Amino acid sequence: MNVTTIETLNQIFCLVFDDDTLKINPDMTANDIDGWDSLSHVNLITTIEAKFNLRFTQKELLKQKNVGDLIADIDRKLAA
Repeated sequence: MNVTTIETLNQIFCLVFDDDTLKINPDMTANDIDGWDSLSHVNLITTIEAKFNLRFTQKELLKQKNVGDLIADIDRKLAA
């Protein structure tokens, strides 16, 4: 079974935010998740980069407004 980007990302969010009940969706932002601050954001991004074996540019990170933007950037990088 092929695990989708959002499923893998959800596992990462659960790990980083230590919440197994967390269910992300494309419209979510940092305001929607308890504990999502600047430090946890760095942990989140580095964990995502390691898991998907990719790197985000600073410009890409600044343009990401929600989880959907993050998913789109991951999928675009994986397809390249």
